[in-house]
Amino acid sequence: MSSVSSTNTANGDTEIPDTANTANTENSGTVDTASVSGDAPVRFDTKIVVVLRDDLEPWQRLNVTAFLVSGLGTAVPEVVGEPYEDADAVAYLPMFRQPVMVFEASKETLTAAHGRALSRALPRAIFTSDLFATGNDRDNRAAVRAVPTGALDLVGLAVHGPRNTVDKVVKGARMHP
Repeated sequence: MSSVSSTNTANGDTEIPDTANTANTENSGTVDTASVSGDAPVRFDTKIVVVLRDDLEPWQRLNVTAFLVSGLGTAVPEVVGEPYEDADAVAYLPMFRQPVMVFEASKETLTAAHGRALSRALPRAIFTSDLFATGNDRDNRAAVRAVPTGALDLVGLAVHGPRNTVDKVVKGARMHP
């Protein structure tokens, strides 16, 4: 498989040069296949975005991002590509077919984004501050279950959906530095 580089355009969309194996993306439902030809960039109809609260420590940002995107891969299986293989036929796990955009936002902006994701019924994953004190999935789920939606102390949110809709959900957030 070829290496893939991406560039962010002025409007925040990510373009991936058509040097990747596009056969794996054409039938996923997340690529505008009209754009998959020659040297034209691959344009995705959908977007994966993670929004992190801007007051997190660096290790927390990485941890939260990893947990959040793991939820999207299970709930929206079409965003996951085919397994990888190197030139020696060593197999590797599949990954997302498209880039994951990471943003940061204030607590208030993150809470507003959560409300917009809920109102649009987008596939979403959340991470609350309470989860930093737990050590396993059972306790994580119990910690979230114990708090009403409006009182969740969100530190991260991942969403997947149509590009324009996701852009509206994360309005006010900025690209992570």
